Amino acid sequence: MITRRDAALQLDIPLEMAKRHGIPARLTVDELVELEKSPPAWLVQSRANRTGKPVWVDLACVVCGFHEAARPKKWWPDYTWLSCDDHGVDELPEPQPGLARREVAGVGSRFVAIVDERP
Repeated sequence: MITRRDAALQLDIPLEMAKRHGIPARLTVDELVELEKSPPAWLVQSRANRTGKPVWVDLACVVCGFHEAARPKKWWPDYTWLSCDDHGVDELPEPQPGLARREVAGVGSRFVAIVDERP
């Protein structure tokens, strides 16, 4: 049995969409395979409307390796590194010479995006 969240990840759809269209809280692998082989009209339409950007991304901390799957937000910057919010800046790789560093909190459930850019 797999969870609705895992099914949403596999189908590359938001969890809210999985709930709205009646994907059960738990389903078998065979049921998921059948959804992928013969997608319902709503899933076909959702895939046709895709912008090419993933619905889910894997976020990983450069310091400790903690990772999670999350839905990307439009406001997330193009970051150089990600770290958990409890790591210090001294634990991160140094920025390249000539680059300034800024931090953007709130990426995923506990990450800080580290953005190294030209001043």
